[in-house]
Amino acid sequence: MAKKQKIGTVISFNRPTAKVRVERMIRHPLYEKAYRWSSQHLTNVPTDLAVSVGDTVRIEETRPVSKRKAWTIVEVIAQATLLETV
Repeated sequence: MAKKQKIGTVISFNRPTAKVRVERMIRHPLYEKAYRWSSQHLTNVPTDLAVSVGDTVRIEETRPVSKRKAWTIVEVIAQATLLETV
């Protein structure tokens, strides 16, 4: 069976765990209004990846690592941009 993959944004990071928010567009079955739906996944972070809050990452389903963690980060798609404070 193929492993599921999703693309999301890192919203919290404490090595070796990151919380990733995955957003998707849903259309209401009766009224057909499109709205945003999001889910959060606890993911395992491999030691060779440099991840920070705000990064866009690809996650992949794996066997359960702990009670609530069954996803792992495969790659970092885009780094977060840091804004300077003046």
